[in-house]
Amino acid sequence: MKISVVINTYNAEKYLERVLEAVKGFDEILICDMYSTDNTIPIAQKYNCTIIYHENTGYVEPARNYAIQSAKYPWVLVIDADEIVPPALKDFLYKRIQEENCPSGIRIPMKNYFMGRFMHCVYPSYLLRFVKKENTYWPSSIHSQPQIKGKIEVIPSNRKDLAFIHLANDSVSTNIRKTNQYTDNELDKRKNNKYPFWSLIGETTFRFFKLYILKGGFRDGKAGLTYCGLNAFYKFATIAKIWESRISENEIDPELK
Repeated sequence: MKISVVINTYNAEKYLERVLEAVKGFDEILICDMYSTDNTIPIAQKYNCTIIYHENTGYVEPARNYAIQSAKYPWVLVIDADEIVPPALKDFLYKRIQEENCPSGIRIPMKNYFMGRFMHCVYPSYLLRFVKKENTYWPSSIHSQPQIKGKIEVIPSNRKDLAFIHLANDSVSTNIRKTNQYTDNELDKRKNNKYPFWSLIGETTFRFFKLYILKGGFRDGKAGLTYCGLNAFYKFATIAKIWESRISENEIDPELK
């Protein structure tokens, strides 16, 4: 049994070489690129990757299903261009697909970092990224998850040796920029959701409390406090933008008309 690695890219030169080094030895490495303008493609060519293209839609999900179904082999490991596959995970997956009770999908834990520190509050951040191609459909909406026909298995969180390593380690500025971009893209997905008056403060506060207190963000010092605050702000910005999009003509001050 063989495995294809699928990587969706756009201007991904920063970490791509490290990512590709980590997946050497898989049967196929497929790059699905959104017409990068940096050195992404030359780097991919250096590693003899199969390269296909998808229109630049501003976020990755519309290209996920196309990339998966373009893979050569029946088992597909989907990663982003800033995620490292540890050697133990590769060995685990090849062993698992040889077994009779192998599921159609496997959720893999992720190690996330911020300000150079491992973030306990968001581990294991499970990602459904190992799938059987014929049983998989990935919706195009932002932050969507693959739909799998069949059994899904979860790697235990204590198997940190099998967890993806997320290299992004975004700065505060990058995090805020991504929040603005992603929450814009959330509007269509959540346009029918009801957000009463209390939700702006209530849901934001609960998000912070959950991550910082219940999930242990306090263990990560200033980095943990900052990360949890930014994560809560994502919820605040999402709700605020939805409210803004629903302003009717008769709610606008006459002086502005």
